[in-house]
Amino acid sequence: MMRAYRSANPPLWWRLSWQLSLVISIVIGGAIIGLSVYGTMVMSPNIAMESEVKNAVVESIRRNGSGQLELKETLLLRTLIEENSRLWFVAATADGASISRGVIPPPYTAIAPVTYLIRAADIRGAEGIKEIASIDDVATALGEVRILFGGIAGKGSPLLALLGRAYPIYVSLLAMALPAIFIAVPWIVRSALSRISDVAETAAQIDPHRQGSRLPVGGIPSEVAPLVTAFNGTLERLEVEFQKRRRFLIDAAHELRTPIAIMQTRIDGMSDGPERTRMLKDVARLADTAEQLLDFERNDQAVDLNEQVDLIAIARTVVADFAPLAIAAGYEISFSDEAPVLLRKGNTIALTRAIGNLVRNAIDHAGGKGTIDISVFASGTIVVSDQGPGIPIEHQELVFEPFYRVTPKSKGVGLGLSLVKQIVAKHGGQITVRSDFGGTEVTLRL
Repeated sequence: MMRAYRSANPPLWWRLSWQLSLVISIVIGGAIIGLSVYGTMVMSPNIAMESEVKNAVVESIRRNGSGQLELKETLLLRTLIEENSRLWFVAATADGASISRGVIPPPYTAIAPVTYLIRAADIRGAEGIKEIASIDDVATALGEVRILFGGIAGKGSPLLALLGRAYPIYVSLLAMALPAIFIAVPWIVRSALSRISDVAETAAQIDPHRQGSRLPVGGIPSEVAPLVTAFNGTLERLEVEFQKRRRFLIDAAHELRTPIAIMQTRIDGMSDGPERTRMLKDVARLADTAEQLLDFERNDQAVDLNEQVDLIAIARTVVADFAPLAIAAGYEISFSDEAPVLLRKGNTIALTRAIGNLVRNAIDHAGGKGTIDISVFASGTIVVSDQGPGIPIEHQELVFEPFYRVTPKSKGVGLGLSLVKQIVAKHGGQITVRSDFGGTEVTLRL
């Protein structure tokens, strides 16, 4: 059931991990976009066209036969000028030679001759000058060329241009952040929730028959601690009620012994007859019910299962004890074993009671004919079989439930087989029943 629950619901650590990772990713992405937007506000508006201007100059600038600079009319340069009619630029080499294209605004004509001295500049904001100019350098076949240009402010997308230029920064940032997001975050979350997994495992192992079982509170998150504490409180209240029920049944069974004994004595003093016989049977059944109630509740408590027991000897003792009762009821009884001694860890009294209940059940329900056979195998399997009318298939899984009877008018109160199952479970074994019209076979595997 625990596995089905886990498969139907994703682990909490996984949900927290991917949600935290998503948040961190959004924050990092937002920081990159935010810084880029800020960059477009403080950097030159020409940044969007800077690469195109530089590429056009690199492709077209050259020296003619006399060593003077000239611009070849390349497709890239022609397209750039056609699309940006106000574009102007000055390209200067390191030796001070320069060449220009377009109409240079008057405020920048004085700067043009010294362009080769300035590596980078953002020129704007002077009073009365609206034109924005930039200076940047570029490597060409002629060496380093510095370009003063303008007339293209606001063209293109400054944000995309800035992202394209800043990719070494944010790629490095992502390279460091992604392992933290997808490895460190899940590990941290899983470590923080590990104690909750321990609590769940402990809860799955709680045995209702073991007193004092509680969930550990130490080390778990404070948000979960109230739930664990409340669960422990529920366990304590259930234990109290369970103890009340147990004491009531044991006390009731004990109290029944005295009036049963008194009734037995009074009936024994009556004269023989059908009425006396019927009353003796009723009192015997009442006494047997009280004893079964005591056995059921006593066995529900902890018993010593570490003594060395001989299954062969226990089964042989049960056969010897019940043989007179079985023969008087019209049965034959047989016993077989595969070894002289078969040792196991367990409790002699409890196992004697379990095998005895199986034999008694066969005597009561096998119809008073046929053979009741008790077999002990070297594997630790004990089989009790009869040749009675059998148990209907729809009842075979229910006969081990407390107070369940196949027919309402059958003898007993339905605790015998339930007690057997309880004892076998405490010994770490299994019990199965196979029944048809040819009889019933109950198998204990210890």
